[in-house]
Amino acid sequence: MSKRLLIIEDDNALQQMLALHFEDQGFSVDTADNCGAGESLAADASYDLVMLDQQLPDGHGIDLLPRLRDRLPDTAIIMMTGQHDLELAIEAIKRGAADFVHKPIKTATLQSTVDRVLAARKSPVGDKPATPTRTFGDLIGRSEGMLEVSKQIALSASNQATVLISGESGTGKEVVARLIHQHSQRSGPFIAINCAAIVDSLLESELFGHEKGAFTGADRSKPGKFELANNGTLFLDEIAELAPTLQAKLLRALQERVIERVGGTSSIEVNARIIAATHRDLFERASQGAFREDLAYRLNVINILIPPLRERREDIPLLGEALLAKVAGQHGQTAPTLSAAALNLLQSHAWPGNVRELENVLTQALVFARGDSEITPAHLRLQTSAPARALEPSAPRDDAPLRTLDEVEAAHVQRVLDHTGGHKGRSCEILGISRPALDRKIQKYDLRLPQRD
Repeated sequence: MSKRLLIIEDDNALQQMLALHFEDQGFSVDTADNCGAGESLAADASYDLVMLDQQLPDGHGIDLLPRLRDRLPDTAIIMMTGQHDLELAIEAIKRGAADFVHKPIKTATLQSTVDRVLAARKSPVGDKPATPTRTFGDLIGRSEGMLEVSKQIALSASNQATVLISGESGTGKEVVARLIHQHSQRSGPFIAINCAAIVDSLLESELFGHEKGAFTGADRSKPGKFELANNGTLFLDEIAELAPTLQAKLLRALQERVIERVGGTSSIEVNARIIAATHRDLFERASQGAFREDLAYRLNVINILIPPLRERREDIPLLGEALLAKVAGQHGQTAPTLSAAALNLLQSHAWPGNVRELENVLTQALVFARGDSEITPAHLRLQTSAPARALEPSAPRDDAPLRTLDEVEAAHVQRVLDHTGGHKGRSCEILGISRPALDRKIQKYDLRLPQRD
């Protein structure tokens, strides 16, 4: 028996193209060119799949979507839209869309999407009530990469699976984690902790809590972040830096949903959803013996990769406008505009520090502009790419002795420290690591810290 497809699309050429394509795939296809006609067809027949356009003559697909879900509860619905809008993407999935595709429609992308959502119908998940749309804060962009991130946020918010957010430093991993929590149905708080910013001996107590007398200074019992995040979300940033002993305790917490406080003997049940983030490859770290492979798999149930800013330069005008408004508001000023020349300069920059670096540059520009109504290239202070090129390793000589990974790492970290004149902040940016991680490497390899002028 052939699968049944309903296409609700007012562009006659696109409607016919889709109908012909899916008829060739063995579908029985019905078509409608407005909300009313589509809803009538859905009331009189059952379908395996509905393709729903957002912009229709008598309404919006996003508003029709929940009514279709009521009439066709077991049908996969794919939204089609020409709008590159992150809010629309999340709202579509929250209202019941299985997925969405953007115009102009790419046949290969559409076919893979259809195959995926139809396969997912074999093991459907329960419906969830829609919740009010929330703003996206600092997550701004219309690029394909950010639209994919928005889709992953929506899908992650609709279930309770553990999420691993990957991406370079400064891309906005905590922003994504907070959005997943905000759009979920979890009633508890969002609790964040940076695993690289706290020494291991204190991190265990911060995560799991401690009992009175567990160590010197523990004059009272204290709940840890796992307990504080009960029924909410626990965000573990820089998870790759977690010490091996704590990795074992975290794995048990994920597997059994119980923890023990430091100095305690009883198990405490916890119900915190875990979202972790890293700028490293956890499985590469596991192959090096620095991270438990079983924990990496436990954390990597859903993986969201945030693209670096240099790969989504088309988002810079939107980001620049929003960040200027944010910074100006914090200083009680009216946000200036970005001149065309300034935008060209920003879009040509490499952005090794990603969105965080862009915000810093625009904050400086606002200071230098001194109330001017427009930001020009003269107000921008951008790091040149020369330092990065200067740090590229030269090709090894054939007669050079082979070195261990520790020796190579020690030499490179020392080279970066020498290059920055011992500036730890800039060294961390180049190396892509946190300040505590850099301090540990300096101590581990007994590196020298150059004297700064």
